[in-house]
Parts: sequence; C-alpha cells; structure tokens
Amino acid sequence: MKRIDLNCDMGESFGPWNMGADAEVMPWITSANVACGFHAGDPSIMRRTVVLAAESGVAVGAHVGLPDLAGFGRRAMALSAQQVYDLAVVQIGALSAVARTQGVKVMHMKPHGALYHMVERDEDLAKALARAVYDIDASMRLLGRSGGRLVACGQQLGLSVAHEAFADRRYLSDGHLVPRGERGAVIEDVNIAAAQAVKLAEEGAVETVDGTLLSLRADTICVHGDRHDAVAFARLMHQQLRASGVELRSTEH
Repeated sequence: MKRIDLNCDMGESFGPWNMGADAEVMPWITSANVACGFHAGDPSIMRRTVVLAAESGVAVGAHVGLPDLAGFGRRAMALSAQQVYDLAVVQIGALSAVARTQGVKVMHMKPHGALYHMVERDEDLAKALARAVYDIDASMRLLGRSGGRLVACGQQLGLSVAHEAFADRRYLSDGHLVPRGERGAVIEDVNIAAAQAVKLAEEGAVETVDGTLLSLRADTICVHGDRHDAVAFARLMHQQLRASGVELRSTEH
C-alpha cells in the first residue's frame, strides 16, 4: 500500500490576530508544522497548537522561518550561513521546550516561505539549516523540496529526510514551483488540487505548466492551511487519497 504524509503549516496566528482554521483542518492531516514565533506565532499559540496536534494524534514539527512578522516570512533576506543556523537553533529549541512541557516530542523540521527557497538556491544555507537540525537532534526528520538541495544536504549528514510535493501549486519543468507572484502559481480549484495529490501519490508524477509530465518523489504533501477554503481542501484531499487506496500517516510512524 502506498503511504503519504499530509503536512500542514499551523500555529500562524499572532496575539489576537487569527490565521487559518487549525482545529478544523487538524483531523484531516498527519503532520503539523508549527510556526516558532519568527514569521508567525507566539509562545501561547505554539503551546495551544502542540496540544491540539497531540490530541489529534498528529506529529509535531518545527516550521522555521525568517524573522519577518510583517512579511509573513515570504520576503528573502541577506543572511549568512551562520545566521541561518542560529535562527534555526533558536526556533527548534523554543518549540522543543514548549512541546516537552506537554509531553510531546518535535519530530521534524520544515523551513517556511522565503527560507524554503533560499536554501534551494544556496548550498551553504542548506548545509547550515540541515546542520542545525542534526546538532539539536539527529533523529529529527528534515522536510524539504522533492529532489532538492536541502534534503540532499540532510542525507549527507545522515538525517532522515522527507521529499515534499505540493497539491495546490503549479510546477516548472525543472521541478521548482512557479513563483507565487506569477499568475496561476496557486491551484485555486480544490478538485484539481486533490487530483494532483492523487497523481503524486499513485504515480509519483505531476503535470508541469508546459504540459510535460515531471517525475517527483512525494513522501509528504503540503496542505496550505492559510487558504480561505483550507478545511474543504484538506478534507477532500484526505478523502480522495484514502479512496485511492493510499495510507495516510506521518513520515515519523
């Protein structure tokens, strides 16, 4: 039986400001990437999200982002490899401490937004991010772009890795995502997005914007929790994958 992890970025609210529908999406996913206060989230939100995940039997991971609350971590920054290492250590460490108070272990790390793409362009940054995970807990799994630089750097260190694909994003023929600023980068129709998830799970392939078929390893598929229809999106993808005979569980199990 084919296995797929459904991961979702969560805990992205901040103070009285609410982002996403975490409680409603949680039943349909298997891994939660919890914002650690740099691009989104705050200490109380982190704790509540960890508790929610634990109650739902969902694996907890650190969603490490750039220090950019105003830009939601989606603006690239000029950072050295040491700075990337340091910000990752602080964020993973903070979430690990919060999780420990709730009897939960942080099982994986996934970079957010601009950082996700920065490490794919710069090998030194990718090595620094992978090294931060390794130095904190070498048993932690590293999530990154399928076939990308980050997972390769993680494997070189001996880390377990999960190749990530996206159901609701368009792909270029080189395996990169169409930049968010370009028209059609996000698949708005949940039925089309769910069909793409099933194709990824069953065939390990996705149709690119130029119509070619791209082979893509998909250990885990991202559920974007900040969509306006996130609950319907997560539920439909969960149901259609299950109906196709795909087993849904986190990469840690």
